[in-house]
Amino acid sequence: MAEGDNRVVLAGVDGSPSAGHAAVWAAAVAARRGAVLRLVQAYTVPGPGVSGMAVAAVREGFRAVAETGLAEAEETVLARWPSLPVERSAVEGSVVGVLLRESTGAEVVALGSRGLGGFTGLLLGSTAAALAGRARCPVVVVRGRKPDDAPPTTGPVLVGLDGSPDSSDALGYACEEATARSTGLVAVRTWNEITSGSLPRKADCRPEDMAAGERRLVDEQLAPWREKFPELPVDVVVAHGRPARTLLELGAGAQLVVVGTRGRGGFTGMLLGSTSHALLVHSPCPVAVVRPGSRP
Repeated sequence: MAEGDNRVVLAGVDGSPSAGHAAVWAAAVAARRGAVLRLVQAYTVPGPGVSGMAVAAVREGFRAVAETGLAEAEETVLARWPSLPVERSAVEGSVVGVLLRESTGAEVVALGSRGLGGFTGLLLGSTAAALAGRARCPVVVVRGRKPDDAPPTTGPVLVGLDGSPDSSDALGYACEEATARSTGLVAVRTWNEITSGSLPRKADCRPEDMAAGERRLVDEQLAPWREKFPELPVDVVVAHGRPARTLLELGAGAQLVVVGTRGRGGFTGMLLGSTSHALLVHSPCPVAVVRPGSRP
């Protein structure tokens, strides 16, 4: 970590094009925030079957590969932000373990959507959930419109809301990001007859009444943030259906989607099932996962 009072933005790199996009995305965030960009590459050394001098040689080889990847990422970043302060760190250990430690005191950690080396399979199954659910800062998976595309830099910031403390933390982060990017915020809430939190779950409730009730709940949740960010343009989308589908559709025109780690109503189990998987694997723009208390 950077010493003193320096703010730090992390980027996990591994030499892949996807991680390169993540490093550039993180560099832009660091430049806007006046922060240090810290590039981190984790690597593991095979243990069983390797001993003696061979172990040292293998370890040195893995570290050399990591250092090369870090140097390439730094070169790419400095070509666009030549005065940006950059730190590099090649660390032996598991990806999740290394980045969890590094996330302490960081502003955000950015990762590619698919990678090589130490980050292979990062977004498959429990590894991504472990990092996003335990990191001490928001975690952003950097994605583009297509698998190998750079992330979009235009469009609003989307935030998924359901009234839970988790989504309130996500809302704060989304307001900050939208303001820093000089763009608007779109607050999204989904509902259905089972998850609606605005009215008793009666079969005779009219859809328009349920939608109006959900809109009132969104406005209540937004009220303190409208006061804190009075110049921020805010639109509200209240949609009947599933949260993942709604956010994926709206994400086609956005530059960032922000969600909490878990919630109530339309966003229940955000990182525990198909919703999180759909966002992390199919989102057409970067996805930020914000744990309660993880914002600096």
